[in-house]
Amino acid sequence: MIRYYYIDSCGAKLFTVVCLPKKSGKFPTVIFRNPYVDDTENMAEKQIAESVALSYKNFNDKGYAIVYQHCRGRGKSGGDCVAYINEREDGLSLQQWIREQSFYNGELYLCGGSYTSSVHFCTAPFASDIKGAVLNVQDCERYNCIYRNGFYKIGQGCWYFYMYKHKTMPHKNYVPESFNTLPLNGLSKTVLGEKAEDFEEKLKHPNKDDRFWETRYGGGEAHNAVKHANIPILMTTGFYDIYTGGVFDMWNGLNDRTKSKSALIVHPYDHGCNPIGQPVQFDNATLVEKFGDYQLKWLEYIRGRGEKFVETGKVTYFELFGNRWRTDDFKQPKREKIFVLGEGETSYIYNPYAPATFKGGLSMTGGGNEWQNEPNSRYDIISLFTPEFTEDTFVKGKMKAKLTVKSDCEDTCFYVRLSLVKIEGYYGLRDDINQISNFNKDYKPNTETEMEFSFDEHAFTVKKGEKIRVDISSSAFPYYVRHTNNRGLFSAQTTAKIARNTIILNKSFLTIFYEK
Repeated sequence: MIRYYYIDSCGAKLFTVVCLPKKSGKFPTVIFRNPYVDDTENMAEKQIAESVALSYKNFNDKGYAIVYQHCRGRGKSGGDCVAYINEREDGLSLQQWIREQSFYNGELYLCGGSYTSSVHFCTAPFASDIKGAVLNVQDCERYNCIYRNGFYKIGQGCWYFYMYKHKTMPHKNYVPESFNTLPLNGLSKTVLGEKAEDFEEKLKHPNKDDRFWETRYGGGEAHNAVKHANIPILMTTGFYDIYTGGVFDMWNGLNDRTKSKSALIVHPYDHGCNPIGQPVQFDNATLVEKFGDYQLKWLEYIRGRGEKFVETGKVTYFELFGNRWRTDDFKQPKREKIFVLGEGETSYIYNPYAPATFKGGLSMTGGGNEWQNEPNSRYDIISLFTPEFTEDTFVKGKMKAKLTVKSDCEDTCFYVRLSLVKIEGYYGLRDDINQISNFNKDYKPNTETEMEFSFDEHAFTVKKGEKIRVDISSSAFPYYVRHTNNRGLFSAQTTAKIARNTIILNKSFLTIFYEK
């Protein structure tokens, strides 16, 4: 049976499709909520419902009811879409509506990926009839989605503008270069023609420890959403997802009870688990290739109706260039190799009006991975190399770097990008960005200071004869908002100035952790 409804939620009518198994009765119900449905806006409701039923026929065939809703202001749903705002109320309203339906059997399951997982995070803490979830490629901590060490992620800002009132305001005045505007405060008025208060407030709070991130505009409703969930959750991410580090943080932050019945799977690709366009396509490495219909399999397993296809309480992940799947606790290895980055010191000019560019967002911003540019591709990118590895080495966990630096400005930033040097080219691994003021608030120009960099979890094999390349710069367009070389709140800066930045090579290090 296929039906559609317009459900009232906080002043908006939200288009909702219900697909039931052919037999009559009460069923476990799987909830999907999706904003990316604008191509259906001019379709007939019946046609949309039939398309949803076809997409989720596998669930119906196994005895699950599907409830699929267009998010507020998208597709057939009324109201205005402002990213994250109203998702808690709308999600809870939908759950309550389901409880009042004759097909409801007392079991609800949450499924989604990326933003369609966020709509479920927003409804935490989960009600007692929510019995399990599949939550793909999404971090529940809003700060991590938007910032890295105080640096605003340009891709997230562009996505926000794309989402904003998408039906009623489809054309906006923005490109990635819009985030070079000085000051950034007030950018939403320039781009949208009206002030987006939640966007503007985020620009004022680049500190992760700010209490703002516990408020509605800061995503407080999703903060620690799964930590004490006490339901079996299948999480997935990729080593080149936008949210790799955040998903690992979520996993590591689960309480023991929740983790023991949950699982994390990590593939070697990007946010969409798509090998096409990535530098290397590995055999049997996508989720579907390895696990098949993993979302349905997970629900069947946790309901005692299917086999255990992934180990619970563990991380199952693909080892890049080792070309195999592994399962373990994904603990940081104890073995380490420390590489000194060179001798003496090297300096370069960082001009915020001409930021350096890099290929691939790696694990924190969009774009997945790409083959990297040649070394020293610009005057403001310093390329360094480790010695060749003398044996195959399985690198795992969080790599780290420490730079000793100096600058002729009161504040500036340094950006570190790691690549694996292979015969085919330079394979991007990880990046991190940080500013001097995060380590030395009263920095005096032209004095040495230390900075630390931590790279998101990874698992790859360095073959004998290969080495790791370390690129150091002070900008990474189009991924992070440029540093103006001024001390103080980045979004309030009205001017930028050129910096002369120096790396003390013999006091700077890369540390990797490895297993035999």
